[in-house]
Amino acid sequence: MTDTTPAVRVPGPEDFDAIADLMGDAFHSPFDAETREVERGIFEPERSLLARDGDTPVAHAAAFTRALTVPGATVPAAHVTMVAVAATHRRRGLLTALMRRQLREILDAGREPVAVLWASEGRIYPRFGYGLAAQRLTMDCPATTELRLPEPASAPGTLRLAEPAACQPELARLYDRLRPGRPGWSSRDERWWRYVLSDPGSQRGGATARRVLRHDGPDGLDGYALFRTAAEWDASGPRGQVRVDEVVAATPEAYLAIWRTLLSVDLTRRLSFTRGALDEPLLRLVDEPRRLGAQLVDALWVRVVDVPAALSGRRYATAVDVVIEVADPLLPENTGRWRLTGGPDGATCLRTDDPAELACDVRCLGELYLGGAGLTALAAAGRVRELRPGTLATAGPAFGWHRAPAAMEIF
Repeated sequence: MTDTTPAVRVPGPEDFDAIADLMGDAFHSPFDAETREVERGIFEPERSLLARDGDTPVAHAAAFTRALTVPGATVPAAHVTMVAVAATHRRRGLLTALMRRQLREILDAGREPVAVLWASEGRIYPRFGYGLAAQRLTMDCPATTELRLPEPASAPGTLRLAEPAACQPELARLYDRLRPGRPGWSSRDERWWRYVLSDPGSQRGGATARRVLRHDGPDGLDGYALFRTAAEWDASGPRGQVRVDEVVAATPEAYLAIWRTLLSVDLTRRLSFTRGALDEPLLRLVDEPRRLGAQLVDALWVRVVDVPAALSGRRYATAVDVVIEVADPLLPENTGRWRLTGGPDGATCLRTDDPAELACDVRCLGELYLGGAGLTALAAAGRVRELRPGTLATAGPAFGWHRAPAAMEIF
């Protein structure tokens, strides 16, 4: 490899295999043929940035074009993904160059006020203005021999197993019906449903193919779970595992029925669920919440790219009228004082010369954006400064929301 700075360009579809090789090396999980075709189906080369050293790809960053549910609304959001630098080219500023260029292009395009990503390591992206906007609960718990749920209060609907592809249109309709009310959920068109339901054998970790557990109420499908099982035995007998990927339910009855079934699958003794929300109802249903083994980890990181468009694009839990002084060293257009006026029905955000009442960097706005972080908590951490006494108490509740943000899928 040379010591010159690798050239960055927008790749074409023909570059996908080379990019896939780079990603496989960087994440220590090579793409087999089936996985490669699944990933190729969602690849957007026009939204990618590829650095080559000679003919060899050495760094890459991309984005998917999707919408993101935020408190009270849905906004276009660049879903940043496939970020990697070859081991031979670390500490040469490639990641910084790619991230800066990507943010600049998103802002200049004027379509997406925010970017969102999953971080392989939490220390990487704050320096580019990304804030931790949604956390998740991972659970590893015993079956109902040790963990019990209440009996249903009313006659249950119908539960049955199905193949994912066979009921994809119904799953999509239910998801689309519920998505506007859940910050953190991303839009899924046909292409994305094919990706979500894809099931390459190399990605199963020794478990079965994915199945759908569907719950049908009086008006049809009102809940489902995507899951798989893994067999395990020891001298004492079966010790299989249920691995849950996704649970979507429109009613408490469907939710309870689905979880009662998942926690009582024959020949299994444990259940894992890696994408629970902080307000997951399961925490309030089981007889011993500690046995869920819940752990809090990071999920979605949000970068506010266009401050006025982003802050006016969401809704606020209570009336708010506040002047915020924002610092953004990467996108100076965002630096300055902004008057945010809004409430549950809408909002405006305009540049102002009025005295600031709060001050923060753009990363804090990302943390607040989905309603999952508290303004007062950020102030207690020294991340937000109260310039007018009393502003935290009056403005803080507005940035929350009645539903916690939920990270439904890794993209």
